[in-house]
Amino acid sequence: MDFEYSAEDQAFREEVREFLQENLPQDMREGARRTTTVFADKQLAMRWQAILVKKGWAVPPWPVEYGGTDWTVTQKYIWSEECAKASAPGLIPLGLRMLAPVLFKYGTQEQKDYYLPRMLSGEHYWCQGYSEPGSGSDLASLRTTAVKDGDDYIVNGTKIWTTHAQFADHIFCLVRTDPDVRPQAGISFVLIPMDTPGVTVEPIITIAGDHEVNQVFLDDVRIPQSNRVGPENEGWQAAKYLLEFERGGGGAAVRLKVDLEELLAIAHTEGGDGLRLIDVAAFRNRISELEIRTSALEFAELATLARMSQGLSPGIGSSVAKTSSVEIDQAIETLKLEAIGCYSMPHANKISLNGFNESWPGPAYAETVTPKYINLRAASIFGGAKEVQKNILAKTVLGL
Repeated sequence: MDFEYSAEDQAFREEVREFLQENLPQDMREGARRTTTVFADKQLAMRWQAILVKKGWAVPPWPVEYGGTDWTVTQKYIWSEECAKASAPGLIPLGLRMLAPVLFKYGTQEQKDYYLPRMLSGEHYWCQGYSEPGSGSDLASLRTTAVKDGDDYIVNGTKIWTTHAQFADHIFCLVRTDPDVRPQAGISFVLIPMDTPGVTVEPIITIAGDHEVNQVFLDDVRIPQSNRVGPENEGWQAAKYLLEFERGGGGAAVRLKVDLEELLAIAHTEGGDGLRLIDVAAFRNRISELEIRTSALEFAELATLARMSQGLSPGIGSSVAKTSSVEIDQAIETLKLEAIGCYSMPHANKISLNGFNESWPGPAYAETVTPKYINLRAASIFGGAKEVQKNILAKTVLGL
């Protein structure tokens, strides 16, 4: 995608490149490259966050008074693109990119003043309590309850697929505060410290061998009603608003372009019978199709960034971005898996990460392909199943 960048934008790009060159250590680049799960390793992400906070570049979308950058849409795009090219680790979005917009829109001034600085400094590390056993895609059927007791709520229930709950010290939760109305009308949005008595975290080990997700049990957990964000029984609106940022608040296309470059490099190397894969028309055509789809996604995401720069939410663009980016991402990893052939052994990255580099028989680019491929199978479901996203698009855009 070609842009006619202004002189100011070109100067900003050079500033970003210089900053990344001077402040992004090689071990952090390597750690990001080897990341095979949804989020970067906590320690890696928090190290990078501390560097960005010092620079004032950690949360570009936030209002300036809370630490935002007041960058233009083009500058935000340039920042995302250069970070992807430099293999910068992603910051953990649960607080910075998902909860923060909810607090800006629905939180009290006291909540903003207390939580946002601690979120930015890294003192607070958040996880998300939305999905429950039997209440994932049909989130409004959730059964975790919050019953009033004086000035408090008593919370009982369980949350599942809770990413990084093993690290988190706070969780934002959807709870049912009125069981006698239609499901969406009786939900509230609450904030719970993870060290509150009654909170228990149990690990869930994925098929890729990763401890990324967990089940969180809430047994007679007492929290003050002041921990509720927004009016009681109106948490569904806050929940939907947050999901717009989870699904479409970032720029996936710039990362996908880097992944495509990696795929092209593999295709120029791997092959058989005297042919490189890039010379095989059928394989090359599949890459070309993904390049076209990634460019289309890039246009859509830039339109979403333009909305957000005007103070609007991502809107329906979040569902477009979520569905499209996952499908493209899965297709890229599938082609990588096909390309590396016999090197596509499970847990190849575990062999390398555990210090047995000399035992790894394949090229470096093959280390993480299989675990990434496996982990991405879940992407069709988390953050909103693709079938649900398509229903949202059909209803909102087509009026079906």
